[in-house]
Amino acid sequence: MRSATLAPETAAPGPAEFYRVNRGGGLFSEGLSQRVGALFAAAAYRVGAPPTALTAGSLVIGLATSAAVIALASTAVPAWVAGLVALVGWQLAYALDCADGQLARVSGKASPAGARIDVLCDVAVQISLVAALAAVAVDQRPLTASWLVALFAGTWMVNLVTSVMQAGPNSGSMVTSTSLPVRVVKLVRDYGAVIFLAGLVLLLVPQWTIWLLVAFTIVNGGFLLASIAFTGRTALRS
Repeated sequence: MRSATLAPETAAPGPAEFYRVNRGGGLFSEGLSQRVGALFAAAAYRVGAPPTALTAGSLVIGLATSAAVIALASTAVPAWVAGLVALVGWQLAYALDCADGQLARVSGKASPAGARIDVLCDVAVQISLVAALAAVAVDQRPLTASWLVALFAGTWMVNLVTSVMQAGPNSGSMVTSTSLPVRVVKLVRDYGAVIFLAGLVLLLVPQWTIWLLVAFTIVNGGFLLASIAFTGRTALRS
């Protein structure tokens, strides 16, 4: 007598399913960070981990990376060590940050509280990252102007504020084109690309960190002013 065949269990979604629900973030983020995040999201789904577990992992790794960079900046350890820690650690933290949203959407566990804790953890990690870059810049060039560090820190948060605003019902973009040249230009606003560049500078030419602060201050400050002008013009027309 032939034995009964058990029906196969429904297969768990793979990384491709998680990647399909990613929220973008730019050319670099979509090409690397979101794809790595999809691997983390798929693994977390298989073991039954909640999205908040990935958020917590991103927070811990991001803060630990920045703390390590700050600690190493004032020691006799070669500067490239801190750079390697930054390059790997910040990218890993960001991939986990990408993964938590993917997992929430695929598993149906997205919630307002989850979205809020994600943003709060992003704020904490980015504050630590700004502190780490400033610490390296000052260590490499002790005469770094305090006003430059303050401007860098203030304008950096423009990235986070605008990304939160983009997620709302009244979101908008100054440049709506999705052509490759435009997306390449927008890499200066792509968080994954920005922290990759920061890690490379700390790894290869830490003495240039001061110029990294200058560049980010100009880009973020310029974007803020352009956003105010663009939004103000739109508001006057409405």
